[in-house]
Amino acid sequence: MVSVRDAKAGFSNLVDEAVKGEFITITRHGKPVAAIVSIEAAEAAKKVLKKSRPNFGDYLMDFPGGIEFERNPSKMRDLDL
Repeated sequence: MVSVRDAKAGFSNLVDEAVKGEFITITRHGKPVAAIVSIEAAEAAKKVLKKSRPNFGDYLMDFPGGIEFERNPSKMRDLDL
């Protein structure tokens, strides 16, 4: 971890480390706030973040062997809101 002040002073060296595959965490007041990573790591992260995930209902419907749900035939009850 590197403070913002130290990162400003040695930015070129931090970029060199990132190119070599290191993940550099930048801190402000002792708390992590940013990171410097290689472009390959950043592109991989973007792909993962953009990947859509199915909702839980779709997941259940794609379950191998199938799932059949029985509906409860009773009337729905009234709610007072």
